[in-house]
Amino acid sequence: MLKYTLAFLMLAFPALAATESAIVAGGCFWCVESDFESVPGVKEAISGYTGGTTANPTYKQVTRGGTGHYEAVEIRYDPAKVSYATLMELFFRSVDPTDDGGQFCDRGDSYRTAVFVKDAAQRAAAEAAKAEAGKVLGRTIVTPILDAAKFYKAEAYHQDYYKGSGIILTRGGPKKQSEAYKFYRRGCGRDDRVKQLWGSAAPFVH
Repeated sequence: MLKYTLAFLMLAFPALAATESAIVAGGCFWCVESDFESVPGVKEAISGYTGGTTANPTYKQVTRGGTGHYEAVEIRYDPAKVSYATLMELFFRSVDPTDDGGQFCDRGDSYRTAVFVKDAAQRAAAEAAKAEAGKVLGRTIVTPILDAAKFYKAEAYHQDYYKGSGIILTRGGPKKQSEAYKFYRRGCGRDDRVKQLWGSAAPFVH
């Protein structure tokens, strides 16, 4: 009886279903969030900071340097619908894992790639995805696999930035925030570089 009650509750209240998390750093967290929220089985992706020593860091502190933090994203997902191993495969193919100086037009330590693992199973899956990426590219993968540290949620205006409807002043003039995001992504060369590296295996390049 308890088994059926739990099954009913999960159907009636999806939030009660199992949720796991993966934490990755892939350059601009707006882009990583946008990419992974399109993956079936991912419930949400949260922009934030991790890997450093400064408590409750701000965006300005992190991008200025000295905090040790990466711009990172916590991906919350349903393991019955998408596996951690699949998320790792998608992650490595959504970035330039051969670049140790940042990502695309965003340079500096806070924009480097990394995977933050919470246990041995995650580490094994991340290491396997990293090894496969190196084999496919025939190049050294510099993305480190690190122990998970405290994850600090970024400021509210960074969350779901790619969906925003406000007006943003850009180099191309005033634009709706969602359009400003696309303008930034194109200008930064993210998709062009990922497509150059991964070709048809790039999962988020349109």
